[in-house]
Amino acid sequence: MEVTSVPLSVTADWLEDGNETTGNQFQQPDWQVALWALAYSLIILVSITGNVTVIWIILAHRRMRTVTNYFIVNLAFSDVSMATFNTLFNFVYALHNDWYFGLGYCRFQNFFPITAMFSSIYSMAAIAVDRYMAIIHPLKPRLSSTSTKVVIALIWIVAVLLAFPQCYYSVTRFYYPRTVCMVDCYQYAVILLIYLLPLLVMLVTYSLVGRSLWGGHIPGEASDHYHSQITAKRKVVKMMVVVVVTFALCWLPYHIYFILGSFNRDIYKQHYIQQVYLAIFWLAMSSTMYNPIIYCCLNQRFRAGFRHAFAWCPFIKVSEEDKMELQHTHTFRVLLQSSCTRTLHTNYSTRGGSSLHSD
Repeated sequence: MEVTSVPLSVTADWLEDGNETTGNQFQQPDWQVALWALAYSLIILVSITGNVTVIWIILAHRRMRTVTNYFIVNLAFSDVSMATFNTLFNFVYALHNDWYFGLGYCRFQNFFPITAMFSSIYSMAAIAVDRYMAIIHPLKPRLSSTSTKVVIALIWIVAVLLAFPQCYYSVTRFYYPRTVCMVDCYQYAVILLIYLLPLLVMLVTYSLVGRSLWGGHIPGEASDHYHSQITAKRKVVKMMVVVVVTFALCWLPYHIYFILGSFNRDIYKQHYIQQVYLAIFWLAMSSTMYNPIIYCCLNQRFRAGFRHAFAWCPFIKVSEEDKMELQHTHTFRVLLQSSCTRTLHTNYSTRGGSSLHSD
């Protein structure tokens, strides 16, 4: 079955039908083009700025270099790659219904962005499995920093292997008066491997983790340290669940569009289909820009990191608490102990002075 890499690009059957070969019915007024261009530019700007900042926050601060955060770095890099190499070119393709970029980039854009998408969702799955092991099986050995990097490398190797057929079967074909970029075979396995299967893994793992963290009764005599640990774990899991749900919702209409089109190719002939596809593709690509916003809203350390990164803005203030949040654990404890000692010393001196005075 022949399927175009962008479903909006009309199929060979339609292009061969009479007068449809001489024109392009998908033409929009300039104001609509400007609005769509602004919307897609917003994705690229926010995604690159936000995800690069996330990478800096984690790699520049030792306290942030945890197993989960290393996977978040990989997730951020994957999102930047998709936003950079996929969003703009496919937007132009969808807008003009003509592939201007040659066979080489046709193959590249059907390979690297898809590789990045595999890497992105498999990184989310790896985080889910890591949280499952940490919370359900806390006594089993955890991934070390080196092991985590090996897992990330394996994720990319698997992603490359799974995306390679998309590259291999990519072709450009000329149907007067325009060129289309196509994938000669359509694999439902891609949707299974890049969407359904990873989401199923995350659904199972986070359900078990959620039952453990929220379903169990915390003993009344439990220490404050135990309570704080449970609270911290809940916050991390909640944040990652929001990330996964956001990803799933953003990409669901896109996959439904592909599936419906494979059963009924006539939908690509509808006069409104370009607007529908541009909206669906925007929603899918917008998934690359939400994660930094989610981290900033739901995680105190990331919020402190963003304040540090944008401290040059006149309306953003970095507090002492923000500075301490990103300190290395040892340094943080020393500063905390020092602060507590000064407070106790001040209180003791005040009480002592009062007693002497009263005596």
